[in-house]
Amino acid sequence: MQTGDRIVQDLPFRWGVQGRIFVIGGLGYLFDAWDIALNGFLMPLLGAHFSLGMGARGLVATANLVGMAVGAVVWGAVADRVGRKKAFSATLLVFAAFSVLGALSPTYGVFLVFRFLAGVGLGGCIPVDYALVSEFSPKKHRGRILTALDLWWPIGVTLCGLVSTALIPLAGNWRWMLATMVLPALLLFWVRRGVPESPVYLTRRGREAEARAVIDDLVARTGATPRPYVIPAPEPDPGPGGMRAGVDQFRRLWGHSARITSVAWLLFVTIMLVYYAALTWMPSILKEEGYGETASFTGTTLMSAVGIAGVVASTWLVDVVGRKRLIGFSAPVATAALVVFALVLQVRTAALVGIAVFGFLIQLAIPALYAYVSELYPTTLRASGFGWASSVSRVSTGFAPMLFGSLMWPLLGLPLTFAVLGVVVLAAVLWMALAAPETRGRELDTVTGSPPPRSEGSRAAADGAPVPPVPR
Repeated sequence: MQTGDRIVQDLPFRWGVQGRIFVIGGLGYLFDAWDIALNGFLMPLLGAHFSLGMGARGLVATANLVGMAVGAVVWGAVADRVGRKKAFSATLLVFAAFSVLGALSPTYGVFLVFRFLAGVGLGGCIPVDYALVSEFSPKKHRGRILTALDLWWPIGVTLCGLVSTALIPLAGNWRWMLATMVLPALLLFWVRRGVPESPVYLTRRGREAEARAVIDDLVARTGATPRPYVIPAPEPDPGPGGMRAGVDQFRRLWGHSARITSVAWLLFVTIMLVYYAALTWMPSILKEEGYGETASFTGTTLMSAVGIAGVVASTWLVDVVGRKRLIGFSAPVATAALVVFALVLQVRTAALVGIAVFGFLIQLAIPALYAYVSELYPTTLRASGFGWASSVSRVSTGFAPMLFGSLMWPLLGLPLTFAVLGVVVLAAVLWMALAAPETRGRELDTVTGSPPPRSEGSRAAADGAPVPPVPR
């Protein structure tokens, strides 16, 4: 007899059922993108309001990104303890509360504290949202559903640019830019109240009656044929062994293949470093070069809007040309486009073309990177390999905006700064070419050899649990 989890995985996809959860979860991802992009629009305005230097401006993005990194860890653990639904809603409440307080900040130091705390709230959206969406998605469509979630990112960045540009004429507009996000966040919180708890989570926690109620409702609403099923006994609570399990996974990743793990980490760190540097500093760069506030905000919005087409193209090209070729071409050329952009800044049309080319190419690279790294590891290490690459990337990119504004740009100049980043990306891509295989069309567990012995802490991955894309 099938288990309740298997019943959920075999259901037909219906837009009114799983599609609704996809949209609600995607809106949380959109808010994450909006909030990160907002750092770039806030920096020049805060710099003028509080008379800040370039290094101090970079702290806006650093405080927010570090808060999101903390939130991703904290809320992931909370969701495993209290449930996806409660954590799903609480993340937005925390974000909304501290965004309001941030908009009322009397000093820059207070503002940074509230941006950090707002990041802690919103940082939980991605891991919680992806867990919930993946656990409701039919296995037949799960890959496409989780890949399609990545489209919400450039949409969120584009909306942030459009709203921020529209708010420029308002007095004290940086405060309005923060406050504007609060109302839709609260509306999304209200909508999320109608999302059921994950039946997979309920099963794992031994709440059989609640799990059966959700599963039976899903079967009825999707029009599937009711079948008998069993709810397996709940798994034992892992207790305080999580840290030890994490250390064990770290050792096993490098023990399995130092080459594969070094490729995964270097690709994530370098490519995301370039992306965040451009995303957070582009409005400031354009404004420093004499562009007006509207023009500087419009340029950044153009970069993200073109990126929507890049994500769509990447989902097709990744299986046509292969992961390594797509990353190996798009990532270095995207950084080269930034170098050209920096050299032609005084020619506004050429500069905007450079921004658009970068926006398209970097969004070719990032979805392909997600697919590639998750396929490099065997099933028993896939989730942890993906997660560790994400964590290393988050930590490094969290401090990138501050270093870019206080050290690299002032000392090296803009063209040379982007050229240095390009050399680093090129080095990572060359190491990928030498040290890691192409994964297109290959059985997952034959990419790097036989999987290592199964260990506690990798049970979810070994049982085929979906691996969500990495939080950016």
